[in-house]
Amino acid sequence: MPASSRQHPNIVLVMTDDQGAWALGASGNHEIVTPHLDRLAAEGTRFERFFCASPVCSPARASFYTGLMPSAHGVHDWISARHIGPQGQDFLDGHELLTDVLAKNGYRCGLAGKWHLGANDVPRPGFVHWFAHQSGSSAYTNAPIVRDGALVDQPGYVTDAFTDEACAFIRREVERDREAPFFLALNYTAPHSPWKDQHPRRLLELYDDCAFETAPQAPPHPWARHTATGSPAEGEPDLRAALVGYYASITGADEGVGRVLAELDRLGVRDDTLVVFTSDNGFSCGQHGFWGKGNGTNPQNLYDSSILVPFIVNQPGRVPAGRLVSALVSAYDVKTTLLEHAGIDHPVEPRSPGRSFLDLIEGRDPDEVRERVVVADEYGAARMIRTAGWKYIRRYPLGPDELYDLVNDPWERDNLVDDPVYAARVTQLAEELALWFAEYTDPLHDARAVSVSGLGQVEYDHLPGAFNQALNQRVKS
Repeated sequence: MPASSRQHPNIVLVMTDDQGAWALGASGNHEIVTPHLDRLAAEGTRFERFFCASPVCSPARASFYTGLMPSAHGVHDWISARHIGPQGQDFLDGHELLTDVLAKNGYRCGLAGKWHLGANDVPRPGFVHWFAHQSGSSAYTNAPIVRDGALVDQPGYVTDAFTDEACAFIRREVERDREAPFFLALNYTAPHSPWKDQHPRRLLELYDDCAFETAPQAPPHPWARHTATGSPAEGEPDLRAALVGYYASITGADEGVGRVLAELDRLGVRDDTLVVFTSDNGFSCGQHGFWGKGNGTNPQNLYDSSILVPFIVNQPGRVPAGRLVSALVSAYDVKTTLLEHAGIDHPVEPRSPGRSFLDLIEGRDPDEVRERVVVADEYGAARMIRTAGWKYIRRYPLGPDELYDLVNDPWERDNLVDDPVYAARVTQLAEELALWFAEYTDPLHDARAVSVSGLGQVEYDHLPGAFNQALNQRVKS
């Protein structure tokens, strides 16, 4: 790769599926085995307060790639149908993605892993390689894959298959000596369920004697979806096996990251490549008394365990090593940040709240400058605004609402929303939340007009009444 790629670096984006920020050695988890990710953090910059835009897969990924909130892009729940074939529907058709902009500016884009934004068998524009999971999750062996346009069952352990494909893509791009930089999305399905009996013995045996102190099992949450079945671990009856599988699957992805880094080193392009590691949304393995993410409870939740995800950036010579950033940043900020890092001048969409945090990545701006910056989240009728010290959640139309003092109650156990002592605080945050979402919501996609159950979104044209008619017309035009 030519020296000019420093101006337009290669980008390798690694995204896991349902990995909470707590499930990483670098973040203080002393039981999980993630040596390659820990090294990536030690030799790069880790953000300890990085939030997804929605605590469930498809809307979180849509916000990551578009820079828009679900109430602006219209993906409100995980996509449960229209994955492949004649009925496949691209839920982001008409929206400009990060990869669209990269491709228009000379990047060659490749996918190895999960897409889960509809029409998974059809490559998005600009992709020269597309090795995609057919849906959103599956067993880890003989997983349904789209390879070269064909629908196949991929033999072997799918995490390794995604890594193999990622390394092969990097080799092809480098060894053909193309002038164009590349973007690779390596999207693992790990650590998404199922967990028991899903992973190679080499991974499982690492946790044979693990006490799992880092995943404390709280008393059952009153809203937990699976409490009534007696199987809190998303229906899996063997709680320990679920914990072993969850941790082991992350270690499997960590091995893959190690292989990708080794390949970049071997090919001599490590310094020319920005490596980003994150997850689509967070996850509770018993924290707060439930297993799952935002839809692990009914009504849906916005606990930090569901919305706080790992975020590591690493590029030798451009990203400071060993730096920990505590500023509040969100997945909706990533699109504009990566474009700036890639040297691409591109306007931010008016409905996007995304703001570049490249200054934080490169160590040019102290955290204190951004202390008043807020992040917002939403899932169906639940909307959140979060400052460094406070979190306010509004559920439309009738609640229940929540207020947490995160300085004195970081585990979000004491809901203060009805305490008269904090009435002024509630009023202030409620006004900020309303103004924020008024600015970044498209009325045609406003989640408050949608019935979101947490059990999946079947199609894009699901809004009721006049909203539905107007949106249908927009989609068809």
